[in-house]
Amino acid sequence: MKKLIYIVISLVTFLAILAAFHSRTNSQEQMVDLLKKINHTFRDYRNDFSPETQLAHIDSTMGQSGQIEVDMYVKANTLLKLGEEEKAIVLLNGLIQKLKYSNPTATQLAMGDLALAYLRLGEQTNCVAKHSAESCILPIQGGGIHSNQTGSQKAIALYEEILKQSPDDIEARWLLNLAYMTLGKYPQQVPKPWLIPNMVDTTTAINPFQDVAKGLKLDVNNMAGGNIIEDFDHDGYLDVALSAWGLDEPMHYFKNNADGTFTDRSKESGLQQLTGGLNIMQTDYNNDGFADIFVLRGAWQGFFGNQPNSLLKNNGDGTFTDVTTISGLLSFHPTQTATWTDFNNDGWLDVFIGNETANTFREPGGKLHPCELYMNNQDGTFREVADLANCNIIGYVKGVTSGDYNNDGWKDLFLSTMDGNRYLLKNKGLRNKEPHFEDVSAEAGLRDDTANTFTTWFWDYDNDGWLDLFVCDYTFQKSLAYYEAAEALKQPIGRNGTIYLYHNNHNGTFTNMSTSANLQKTTFSMGGNFGDINNDGFLDMYLGTGNPNYKSLVPNKLFLNQNGKTFADVTTSARVGHVQKGHGVAFADLDNDGDQDVYIEMGGAYVGDSYANALYLNPGQSSNNWICLNLHGTKTNRLAIGSRVKVTFRENGVRRSVYRDVNSGGSFGASPLRREIGIGTATLIDEVEVRWHGSKTIQVFRNIKPNQFLAITEGSDKIEQVTLKALNFNKETAPVCRTPPPIAITSAARKP
Repeated sequence: MKKLIYIVISLVTFLAILAAFHSRTNSQEQMVDLLKKINHTFRDYRNDFSPETQLAHIDSTMGQSGQIEVDMYVKANTLLKLGEEEKAIVLLNGLIQKLKYSNPTATQLAMGDLALAYLRLGEQTNCVAKHSAESCILPIQGGGIHSNQTGSQKAIALYEEILKQSPDDIEARWLLNLAYMTLGKYPQQVPKPWLIPNMVDTTTAINPFQDVAKGLKLDVNNMAGGNIIEDFDHDGYLDVALSAWGLDEPMHYFKNNADGTFTDRSKESGLQQLTGGLNIMQTDYNNDGFADIFVLRGAWQGFFGNQPNSLLKNNGDGTFTDVTTISGLLSFHPTQTATWTDFNNDGWLDVFIGNETANTFREPGGKLHPCELYMNNQDGTFREVADLANCNIIGYVKGVTSGDYNNDGWKDLFLSTMDGNRYLLKNKGLRNKEPHFEDVSAEAGLRDDTANTFTTWFWDYDNDGWLDLFVCDYTFQKSLAYYEAAEALKQPIGRNGTIYLYHNNHNGTFTNMSTSANLQKTTFSMGGNFGDINNDGFLDMYLGTGNPNYKSLVPNKLFLNQNGKTFADVTTSARVGHVQKGHGVAFADLDNDGDQDVYIEMGGAYVGDSYANALYLNPGQSSNNWICLNLHGTKTNRLAIGSRVKVTFRENGVRRSVYRDVNSGGSFGASPLRREIGIGTATLIDEVEVRWHGSKTIQVFRNIKPNQFLAITEGSDKIEQVTLKALNFNKETAPVCRTPPPIAITSAARKP
């Protein structure tokens, strides 16, 4: 009888597992089919981000408007979006011949686009076709100098003609100087009236990073996208997951082989089936200890952005399965930003999603896209409670971040938007069994400025134990080349594209410290994240810059934190000032040598603006020491997201502490959850304190030696030492180019 019962139980269990498997499989197939259907809808000539269909529409209606010149101009710019520079050049040359005697203003506009087309042609035939570690890094030198110089030469001739007619056109002036730089002729041969002598900041020097992505085959060429650096398979070594926003662009997964190489397992993992996703991040929705993936889609696309997000379950065997529909997370809103944390302190991760409602959709009949809050039901499903929780914000939300800014044990929210509003939502604890938020933005001092903003995060940049706020302005009326030129020429630009660094005053208010922190610089950050590149215990940051405009050729920027008081722009000496569009950013010690490297997703909004991703290898900036801590929750969520680490030590006789929350960092790009912490010159860590989020358990470990990888499990009084090999990523790479000191500008500069 017992045997029969066991057989029945086993059969029921097997059938349940089989049903769950089929459910997961069906969910994956449903998402794949859904994305294909949406991609078909996406291909509409009215969609600004579908140049293929726009070109077909232009060809079918060419000349019908009676304004053939307008049609030619629009077609040429559409061809540029598709990467068809040579065809665009033919059209623009023909257009200029038609206009040059009848419409001087339109002629100059077409000349500017023709110059850009030649500049783009130079990029395609050099930086893309002959891509090297030095390509497109400002200042352009070494392997970045163009061997095929035709494109830049023709661009120079046109920009000089434009500047003769409009000498105050500083956008053209920036691009002219950049074109000369691609030929190795900056600054000596730039005509003196149009020279920009300080295109880069060389004030503070650090050791140069080196892009090693190509040698590791991590230089995926795609449009804008997100990245996650994480140990997905629990072997201790960090893997790489990537996305791109095109609905015909597949996701990628690279397994770290623990020998200095990676294997592309995109197909085997199941991720290759899934497409799109401007941003991705890791989570652990089912509390099994394996990092799952959350994919965000539809950003910037308005009506065409009604696309689903995806929740991808890590099966623990190197594969992922889409469980969006069966988890209850299927919805259709344009977004690229979300934050996973435990909002109700029950030990399970919830998710807040910031959706985009453009002003045009707030008119009668327009579809609204309120923000969403999904609470974890602890059974693999979620319930949406944003309205009940008072956090159903309607706005053009571009960045969200969570953290406990007032140290009351409840995770709060901050939202940055493209409609001038900033929202600090204070978590007041549970009301009717759900978290309840209060908008305290005004009283916190965050509504004094009303500019558009994008990248954001909570961090403790000065190590005082209170979370501060970073948010970047994203207000522009012209290409970003204009603002970069204006800054270099010391012309006023207001706060366009600059950084807001809000210091926590410990009383519920914040003070903008950007000026005193030396952060009054243009960045126009889209992607961004933070880490500690020199292991001094203070958090630095790397920002991916740009906008869809092809003329926005400006460098991504790296800022070094100087003792929690000021920041130095070290972009130039670090050799990370890439002028191609920068998106998802992650800091991670990928090679396990004790210092953090930086991976960035490159590429713009159009297929013609695709570009290879970069992995900047840190050569080491100091002899400072470090500790790497991997936390495992038991009462709190298994990945310990939201928990806080305090590392205390003595450096030069002075006792100080470093604070780190467990999260993936900024609002665009996901660093690993293990805490990689610099401790300066200290040779012993006095204390490691862990405050486990949700359970509110506090554990303290004393007298720990630095420069090792450790694992801490909630409730255990023992620290486990983890043995990991240092990896050699520096094989078969180009020599590092160090940026020379500024070149003195003499009267030898050529005159126009």
